[in-house]
Amino acid sequence: MKMPEKPRSVKQIFEEKRESIAKVMPELIDSELLKRYNDEYLHWDQLRRRELPTDPEIVWALMKMLRRSQYISVVIGDTSLVYHTTTPSQQILHILDTGASGYIVMSGEPLIKQEMDKYVISSLMEEAIASSQLEGAVTTTAAAKRMLREKRKPKSHSEQMIFNNFMTMQKIKEVRNKPLTIELILELHYLTTLNTLDDPADGGRFRTDDETVVGDVFEVEKIYHRPPSFTRIQEYMQSLCDFANKDQKGEFQHPLIKAILIHYMIGYIHAFVDGNGRLARALMYWYALRNDYWLFEHMAISKVIKDRKGRYLNAYLYAETDDDDVTYFINYNLECMKEALENTRKYIERKQKEHYEVQNLISQVPELNFRQAAILKDLAKHKGEPISVIETSSKYGVVPQTARTDLFLLLRLGYVDMRKMGRKLVFFYHENGTRTEDKANQEVI
Repeated sequence: MKMPEKPRSVKQIFEEKRESIAKVMPELIDSELLKRYNDEYLHWDQLRRRELPTDPEIVWALMKMLRRSQYISVVIGDTSLVYHTTTPSQQILHILDTGASGYIVMSGEPLIKQEMDKYVISSLMEEAIASSQLEGAVTTTAAAKRMLREKRKPKSHSEQMIFNNFMTMQKIKEVRNKPLTIELILELHYLTTLNTLDDPADGGRFRTDDETVVGDVFEVEKIYHRPPSFTRIQEYMQSLCDFANKDQKGEFQHPLIKAILIHYMIGYIHAFVDGNGRLARALMYWYALRNDYWLFEHMAISKVIKDRKGRYLNAYLYAETDDDDVTYFINYNLECMKEALENTRKYIERKQKEHYEVQNLISQVPELNFRQAAILKDLAKHKGEPISVIETSSKYGVVPQTARTDLFLLLRLGYVDMRKMGRKLVFFYHENGTRTEDKANQEVI
């Protein structure tokens, strides 16, 4: 990753190019060009590569002058962050306010939270897996989901990372209404990094030296960020907790922007030797859920971030090289949240379609209840892929005995085959079933 070029100070540009700026300011200051580039929120490193009507530094200085007139300042520790909410970000916030904290309307019918729970069993798994993959976990999403559903003990470092993240996300749901404290942060970090650190004592413990930096994996001499000294961590983290717990009676800050700022500051402080990114994203979820954005529980934001990882790092670097203007980081994360919400909508639409197909299947095979028909349809959809009793239990939210009864009924009716793999029984979709399968199969597939 190439480090973005840091712009010269606006003060210096104005002092050196005062006369040139005076000539073009009347024409440029209210121009569509400045408005468009500020809505896009270009960094200097991006702007200098554009075709511009005048000196790029002059355009940059005027853009910065307009930005500064709208800045909101946030002080955490002794770090002063600034940001302003661009027009595109305001539009995204409105979408998230109406789509992630109320209810979703599909096919003219609102889905309340209780109904949502039927459709999004795998969402926390998706988030746990993607967040771990961002930090280097090497495994396929399908294999990781199977491990979690089977409740199998992790067999590798990567699987342990994913298992830890899944348990952390479950914990986030439990503590959503609790205030943020240093003790809670340490507990979450311990959960996130259990059995994955070189020194197990580093789990749930702030770093004890200044050797931790954010650098390039392949070019060890390239340093992107030097976090505050370990001697300041306690002070910084307490200030961050105070910021998170502060009520909104004074100067209002949008809850999702505050969630993103918490995410940013965990990365900035880098209080731990490892696991800072996973913890940062988990706490962003925590603050969103705390402020009743309940659909975030079902939005795999890290999956979107993973698909645009380069921009994730750039969002950090743009802020750091532009006087701690975190608008870049806010805009990036809001875009990811919007895409994650849209992915959730598409997922719900797909599940609704499957719901209607299962109902049709039940009318063809009256021996099956809705859950059993859903299991059969899922097995037909993934022909050749085995499923165990424990995995079925986890996926459909029933006790193992119920899952076992369901699978053995499908076996008795001739819809599935059973075989032993190691110590466990697994079930496969049966291509040539008996009795009513030919009729049912048309609906299943």
